[in-house]
Amino acid sequence: MTERCYVGIDVSKATLDVCTSHGEAWEAANDDPAMTALQERLSALEPVLIVLEATGGYELRAAAALSMAGLPVAVVNPRQVRSFARSLGQLAKTDRIDARILAAFAERVRPKPRPLPDEDTRELEGLITRRRQLVAMITAEETRLAVAVPSMRKQIKAHIGWLRRQLAAVDAGIDGAVRRSPIWRAKDDLLQSVPGIGKTTARTLLALLPELGTLPEKQIAALVGVAPLNRDSGAFRGRRMVWGGRARVRTALYMAALVGSRHNPVLRAFYTRLRDAGKPAKVALVACMHKLLIMLNAMMRDGRPWHAQNGIVG
Repeated sequence: MTERCYVGIDVSKATLDVCTSHGEAWEAANDDPAMTALQERLSALEPVLIVLEATGGYELRAAAALSMAGLPVAVVNPRQVRSFARSLGQLAKTDRIDARILAAFAERVRPKPRPLPDEDTRELEGLITRRRQLVAMITAEETRLAVAVPSMRKQIKAHIGWLRRQLAAVDAGIDGAVRRSPIWRAKDDLLQSVPGIGKTTARTLLALLPELGTLPEKQIAALVGVAPLNRDSGAFRGRRMVWGGRARVRTALYMAALVGSRHNPVLRAFYTRLRDAGKPAKVALVACMHKLLIMLNAMMRDGRPWHAQNGIVG
């Protein structure tokens, strides 16, 4: 029987360092012409799993090409892989070493392959990311304006005006992308039917959490990072904390839960009950985030909107 093969690929802007659990290693260019050769070479190995780290987008070309070739691909959090490397006593870090660690991670941890976002979803994610960047730049410039010397205020105001025009253009692009897709339009309408969920939160969930409605409750909570984790040892019982997951999704959910704790009848009652029981405000809000996510997941799974008249999903 042929030994099962696992593959790790360390990604950089220009190159891919590939290593298999059999010890074979090579380097390939991270460009379109090299993808066909990479597909053929890895297909011949019949790998059980191929693992790449998320590297801010540089991994997408290889991950998409290998997925299109029918190969099982998982894109994982670099922090998780680094912790795995430390557990093996591997402190040195080079591209070749990282590829070998990724192959070992694939073999021992076996993260579940997930479908990559399609081109439209990646486009929407890019627009959402750009919107966040523009909002941050506007905030920074407004802070500078408050303390700027008179000779610089005109320039800063002009820049803020330009940034606001860019933000309006990005918002129009996001709205157009959602409205052009009947599926996204239906999902957007479902999400915005919930008190506390506005345009920005709905589009963030569409772009950054495409798994919404496709996973069980515990899995979607863990994926986002709102599942409380135990911190116990012996007789010690530590405070449960949320950790990891998708930070930008959590930020959007936090704002939605904050609004929902005041205007959503279900979340308001839940938040009040927790506060009356002595829970700190932040703990109660995180619990509302978790409850809101579970409700949204059920709505997307069943295709049923929020019923405002009775305050429940129906």
